[in-house]
Amino acid sequence: MTEFKLPERLKGVISDLTGNLKNIYGKGLISVILYGSAASGEFSRKLSNINLLIVLDDTSLDSLNKISKILPKRKFQIINPLFFTEDYLRSSADVFPIEFLDIKENYLVLSGKDILAGLEVDLKNLRFQCEQELKAKLINIKSIYLRSADKVILRNALFKSFISLMHILRNLIRLKGRKPPYLKEEVLREASREFDIDASNFYKILTARQGSLKLTYKEIDSLFCAFSADLEKIVSIVDKI
Repeated sequence: MTEFKLPERLKGVISDLTGNLKNIYGKGLISVILYGSAASGEFSRKLSNINLLIVLDDTSLDSLNKISKILPKRKFQIINPLFFTEDYLRSSADVFPIEFLDIKENYLVLSGKDILAGLEVDLKNLRFQCEQELKAKLINIKSIYLRSADKVILRNALFKSFISLMHILRNLIRLKGRKPPYLKEEVLREASREFDIDASNFYKILTARQGSLKLTYKEIDSLFCAFSADLEKIVSIVDKI
């Protein structure tokens, strides 16, 4: 199996699941690919999942039912699997450019074919997807804020929205013709420089999410409102790209 930086126990979990996939699907298993923070070296046991792209020759429910009794096991709950056929993956690349561009930049083939090596991602839909996701996110966080008085729910929604924003910012940098960095601190630094935005609130959210800063309820409320205002500014920037 390809070497990657994870605790040995988690490497064992991935190896066990890969072995199960091989035993169940045999030649029908095309690829098992690790992507995201576990492949990039930014994995956090407290914050991250292990993302696996699993390519089969058949992803019908009848086929996936073969693995359905194994995935719910406790040791595999940290794994977030995506199942594709090869054709479906190739035809989806232009529909989800953000996701596939991010996957292509940080992945490791654990078993089988390197299906991503020749995968072409058309950038023509990238700006549209960035704008669409930003505007949807803005609507969503305003709805959460109005409907929830629970500051813990607000904090968790803030952290989740922030991580999604990192993927969008990376690809906005890409739209400017630059190769985006992967580490979140570097993405914020580059986005701040490229788009002339104040990233101080984003740095604070990142620090809090990493556990190095404890937010009071008042700070959560204030930071949530600031995050919403910053999203408004970024939406305006995207409209001009």
